[in-house]
Amino acid sequence: MPPRARPHLSRRSSRLRALLVAAAACAATAGGCAGDPGAGQPGSSGAGCIPTSPSAEDAFAREREPDSESITLARAIADRWIAEHPAESLPWDWGEGTVMLSLVELYRVTQHSPYRDYYRRYIDRHLEYGYEITTSDRCPPAMAALALHEESCAAPYAKVIDDVLRYLYEEARRTEQGGINHLGVSPLFEPTLWVDSLFMFGNVLVRAGERSGEARPLDEFSNQFQIFVSLLQDGPGLFRHAYNWAAPQDPDVYWARGNAWITAAGYEYLRVRAARGERDDAVGGALERQVAAVLGAQDQDSGLWWTIMNRPGEIYLETSATALFAVGLARGLRHGFLDTSVRPAIDRAMAGVRSRIEEDGSGRPVVTGISGPTTVGKLEEYAAVELRDDLSYGVGAVVLALVETSGL
Repeated sequence: MPPRARPHLSRRSSRLRALLVAAAACAATAGGCAGDPGAGQPGSSGAGCIPTSPSAEDAFAREREPDSESITLARAIADRWIAEHPAESLPWDWGEGTVMLSLVELYRVTQHSPYRDYYRRYIDRHLEYGYEITTSDRCPPAMAALALHEESCAAPYAKVIDDVLRYLYEEARRTEQGGINHLGVSPLFEPTLWVDSLFMFGNVLVRAGERSGEARPLDEFSNQFQIFVSLLQDGPGLFRHAYNWAAPQDPDVYWARGNAWITAAGYEYLRVRAARGERDDAVGGALERQVAAVLGAQDQDSGLWWTIMNRPGEIYLETSATALFAVGLARGLRHGFLDTSVRPAIDRAMAGVRSRIEEDGSGRPVVTGISGPTTVGKLEEYAAVELRDDLSYGVGAVVLALVETSGL
């Protein structure tokens, strides 16, 4: 491991950027959607609903080999997370939403009811006490609500999905190009695009479109993806972190986790389009350009990616980005968008992810080497973000990767 940039060098400006984002999020909450457990049945996400539960006979489960070593490890990681983090204690936020999504996918493979019960307790708690959909980062928990609605057809879960769609279609501010503001309804800054958003709100659009059969959510995702491409994807194929952010950014800085969010969400979208007998060559082409650059940036010795992809050796190798790249590449390969030439990179990535899983004092697996929450800034700001263990989104990313790569 190379030496890391010392965090104290730019901690003051890092804190300033974090405060800017926090202030915008607080300002945004004044106009958000609050959950109402007594809400009536919504429109598109509730009409004609037939409860459907995951089954061992589903193609999703069969293709991912429930008895494989990867699923066994995913279950051990998930079991530890559940034991250490009571569902009722977790906030309505993007990291926790990522964990819940990983448990949704793990439940689809295993049909192990404690996983469903955990994300149901999480959603039910927020239905009781309220939630707000005011920024991109408040959208991911809806993925668990969508899964619960599919299995139960209960109106309160459908309302969460409709609240997110209403926010995206009607409430979030947009850039002049039509891009959805990462900070949502906040009036404090001009609308800004962050690459994270394509995963945070994008997954909800994609799964809602798949579930309802309606074109609008998928068309919105495609439109947003192409706007992001036009404003953030550079010639080498990688994406910069943000467009039109208030704080200074260094050019030619490509943040790994941000790029990995895009790879994972983009191939999920193409999967759903293909299942409808449709193509999206614009999104597919942008992903092909990105993947070529991603493959070239992988550290060949460890299988991991550097947190700033084009600056190898300058900061550190990072776990969550590597897991998310594995998710995206595996989806692309599994569904025929990528050929078998990517398989060695997936295998190296998963070996790297496994090398970051350590045992706690009770012999349970802990995900380590996760970079902390990261705001947009200059290179020294990224270097100041410390590696941590057992962070929600890192755990979720690793479980997603173990599920998606199993059975390939």
